[in-house]
Amino acid sequence: MAKNTSKKIKELRGVKPEKVTDEQLKKVQEVINEINRSQMDIGQMEVRKHAITHHITKLQEDVNVIRDEFEKEYGTADVNIQDGTINYEENVEADKKD
Repeated sequence: MAKNTSKKIKELRGVKPEKVTDEQLKKVQEVINEINRSQMDIGQMEVRKHAITHHITKLQEDVNVIRDEFEKEYGTADVNIQDGTINYEENVEADKKD
């Protein structure tokens, strides 16, 4: 008997297939594996994102320390980060009274 004929006979008798075809199984396994790989990639990116965020927080703390040093040494933390120029704000109200 041909393979298709056997299948048709089983269908007529009400026998249901016990397994999906090998091609269908392979296809669903490939898709599920790709989903799993993608989810793992997302997890790795999230770990990297967390590490970078932590690093940025540390750098912001470092900037605050430097700002405090500028305040103590120069009386202001208003410094042009391009050329190092210190911007001393003069008391505008005192100038108006003079």
